[in-house]
Amino acid sequence: MADVDQGSVAPTETSPALDSLNATDTNGTDAVNATVAKFVATPEGTALAYGSLVFMALLPIFFGALRSVTCSKSKVDGENGYVYRNSSDMPETITSRDAARFPIIASCTLFGLYLFFKIFSQEYINMLLSMYFFVLGILALSHTMSPFMNRVVPASVPNKLYQLLFTQGTGESKEEIVNYEFDTRDLFCLVISAVVGVWYILKKHWVANNLFGLAFALNGVELLHLNNVSTGCILLGGLFVYDVFWVFGTNVMVTVAKSFEAPIKLVFPQDLLERGLNASNFAMLGLGDIVIPGIFIALLLRFDVSLKKNTRTYFYTSFLAYIFGLGLTIFVMHTFKAAQPALLYLVPACIGFPVVVALLKGELTELFRYEETPPETEETSPEETTETEKKDQ
Repeated sequence: MADVDQGSVAPTETSPALDSLNATDTNGTDAVNATVAKFVATPEGTALAYGSLVFMALLPIFFGALRSVTCSKSKVDGENGYVYRNSSDMPETITSRDAARFPIIASCTLFGLYLFFKIFSQEYINMLLSMYFFVLGILALSHTMSPFMNRVVPASVPNKLYQLLFTQGTGESKEEIVNYEFDTRDLFCLVISAVVGVWYILKKHWVANNLFGLAFALNGVELLHLNNVSTGCILLGGLFVYDVFWVFGTNVMVTVAKSFEAPIKLVFPQDLLERGLNASNFAMLGLGDIVIPGIFIALLLRFDVSLKKNTRTYFYTSFLAYIFGLGLTIFVMHTFKAAQPALLYLVPACIGFPVVVALLKGELTELFRYEETPPETEETSPEETTETEKKDQ
């Protein structure tokens, strides 16, 4: 977390890029009129803003974790409304090798963005980024809405299936480039998502930003799967160092945060009570502070399911640990009035609490032996599986 005065975002990303920054922002009135006093949030407004951020952060973690269980079981689950017809809808498994490289790639990307903003015009860079996240946001929000739409739309409503197919070559040399299946309900979700996208592009409204941000976070928690707890510890430990270094050691993350405009954070106005939906003094939470701990919490839920004891001990423990860690981050930030990397508090809490519970229950060995197999490797031969495991290690 960090307090940022000018600028409009606190960037973090679910893919190797920016991570872990929470920012409190003004609308830049000082740059317009130096005589105008900076807005000071009331205690009620601050409490409402940070309470809302915590609540919004919990939504994609909770529901994303539940959906991760469903999508890890089968490719098609009609009973729960999940229909995974395309490879893009299937979970992507993060191995220990991926986890070890992630902080390095994230650091390179962060520093690369820093140099871009120093060398090139901020306006044009943000224009390109806005269009990129506009497309991604529509797809993410559509995917998020799809299961809900499958539940609420009556079966009597006609639902036609479509296929978008691009191929290259002819005859035996024909190769599929794009093969995407969708139905009428997916089209309806896409139209709604496109309306939100246009609203965001034209107005940059914080509600539209949050809709995209929640969709990104939920999709990240649902579709990014850690293959075991050790991999989760490697990933969280590496990003712990990454977050502390870039927040405390340099001004790179804060500089990019003040320049980067994209729906990769959740925001809530501290002046909502005074200005309503036109409020502009935002408290922000980067999506990296949600998705990174979230995929670890989702892994623990799947571990709970694998135990077949009809309990969710590790999931609820880590979920409460996340609330504790995020609350502690906000408390320290306001106590010392200084930037705080959220993963500094979230990582020890999310790893430590479940490990202590496993020790008390005598299940520590079982916890660290739990292993998930990527869906695409389940149908491969034993020789191919062995070769894949060697490459991942």
